[in-house]
Amino acid sequence: MDKPIRPLYIINSVAPIRICDNGGWTDTWFAGHGTIFNIGVYPYAEVQIEVYPVEGREDRIILNAENYGERFVVKPDNHTYDKHPLLEAAIDYMHVPKDLAFEVTIFSEAPAGASTGTSAAVTVALIGALDSLSPGRMTPHEVALAAQAIETQMLHQQSGIQDQVCSAYGGINYIEMFDYPHASVSQLVVPNSIWWELERRLVLVYLGKTHHSSLVHERVIRDLEGAGPECQKLEDLRQTARKSRNAVYAGDFSALGQAMIENTEAQSRLSSALISADAARVIQIARECGAIGWKVNGAGGEGGSLTILCDDRSTAKRAMIRTIEQENPLFKNIPIYLSRYGLRTWKQDCQ
Repeated sequence: MDKPIRPLYIINSVAPIRICDNGGWTDTWFAGHGTIFNIGVYPYAEVQIEVYPVEGREDRIILNAENYGERFVVKPDNHTYDKHPLLEAAIDYMHVPKDLAFEVTIFSEAPAGASTGTSAAVTVALIGALDSLSPGRMTPHEVALAAQAIETQMLHQQSGIQDQVCSAYGGINYIEMFDYPHASVSQLVVPNSIWWELERRLVLVYLGKTHHSSLVHERVIRDLEGAGPECQKLEDLRQTARKSRNAVYAGDFSALGQAMIENTEAQSRLSSALISADAARVIQIARECGAIGWKVNGAGGEGGSLTILCDDRSTAKRAMIRTIEQENPLFKNIPIYLSRYGLRTWKQDCQ
C-alpha cells in the first residue's frame, strides 16, 4: 500500500457532537412526528482525505480509523461491511470517483459510545469530505438525511434524525419533525451573553462505559410502537423541547434546567432502566452541588453520559466536577465548547 510522497490535495472536514437532546425518542419512525432541542458542541469528529492519482496504486481506497489503531483497504460496491460498517457504508453510499485514489483518516476526541451522537458526527464529517471529491455540494440537510439513511436503510439500525441534523447544522437547534424522517430546523440565535453563559454553565460527564443498544431499548420501542405517536409518554418528551427553546430565547437558565430534569424523568417513565445506577449517582452529586438541571444524553441506559447545567457559581461547578471524578475513576468530565458551526469542509492544495 505504498503511496506517493505528496498527495495532490487534502480535504479536511469537521462536525460537532450533540448534547442535551431534550425531546429525544420523538425523532423516530415510531413517533411519527416530534420536537427536539439539542446543542452542538466540540470536541468534534475530524476527517482528512489525502487524494492521489489512481495510476500505479494497487489499493485505491484506504481507511485509517485512528482511534482504533486500524488501517485497512476498502472495496466499494462489495456491500460487505465487516470492519467499521458505518464508515465503509458511507464510502459506498457516496459513489466516490473511480479516477482518484485516497486515504481517509478519521479521529474524534469524544469517546465512542458516549451517547453524544459521535457516530453521527463521524458520518456527517465523512460524507461532507467525500462530497468534496466531486462537483457540486450537498446542503446540510441533505448531508443529515444521507447520514441517517446509511444507518437505517443500508445497515438496518434503529436511528432517529436529531444526531445527524445537529452535527450538520451545529449551534443550538429546535427541530420539528413533521413526517419521519423529514423535519424543519430552526437554529436559536441569541445574544452573546446568553451563548457564553450557557457555555460556561454546561458540563458533559462521561460515565466511562460505552453505550450500546440493548434489550431495554428494543422493549421501549415495541411499547411505544404499540402505543402510537400520540401517546402521553411521547408528548411529555416533545413538551420538554418546546420548553427548552423558550427558556434559551429568554435567557432563563432555571427554566432550561427544569426542562432537562423533566426530560430525564420522562425517559424514566419509558423504562426505569434508561436511568442507570451510575447516572443516578452523578445526578445526586450534581443536585447536592447546586446544579439546576441534568439530562441523560441520548436514549439512556447503561454507559453513555449526562449533560449537567450548573448555577451561576463557577467555583461550585469546578467542585462538582472534582466530586464526580473522585466518586468513580471511570467518571470523566469532557471539556466542551458550543459550536457556532456545523459541518465544515475545506481543501488544501499540496502540489
